Amino acid sequence: MDVILLERISKLGQMGETVKVRDGFARNYLLPLGKALRANAANKARFESERATLEARNLERKSEAQKVADVLDGKSFIVVRSAGETGQLYGSVAARDVVEILAAEGFNIGRNQVHLNTPIKAIGLHKVELQLHAEVEIHVELNVARSAEEAERQAKGEELTSVDAIYGVDEDALRPEDFFDPEADGIDEDEA
Repeated sequence: MDVILLERISKLGQMGETVKVRDGFARNYLLPLGKALRANAANKARFESERATLEARNLERKSEAQKVADVLDGKSFIVVRSAGETGQLYGSVAARDVVEILAAEGFNIGRNQVHLNTPIKAIGLHKVELQLHAEVEIHVELNVARSAEEAERQAKGEELTSVDAIYGVDEDALRPEDFFDPEADGIDEDEA
């Protein structure tokens, strides 16, 4: 199906372009959300008459998104979650969690604006892409840790998936003699 785009859509085209898309994508996404019109003579004339209004509205949305982007770009947020010793989370951090974290900081971001291909399932520093507008894209950093103290250590560059990092034990310094008596031959004389 050929459609006329009413706004810029990434990987598809600019405002005013006539593009060919699959019928389902047009019927279920582009047309109901008002992002496109069917490409016919009447709609082409309608688009040309409304072009100035659409461009002004698009520019206004872009400037609002840019204001938010200037404040939000490059910020780091701490996310405290339960995790095992290897750093594997017991749950995950998904797009809705990112929206809640940003809302707690006073930013109103929609779930469809968070581009997280797969949920975060391990502690560490993770970059998350936010697309505030078709032309405004930023990245924020999520510091996923077991506690606020670990998040601070992680932000300084420390790796928190080893026993030493978690419990303060140096794995390399451990020797079998520390746990077993080399003199013992395995049989207690009192039991024999």
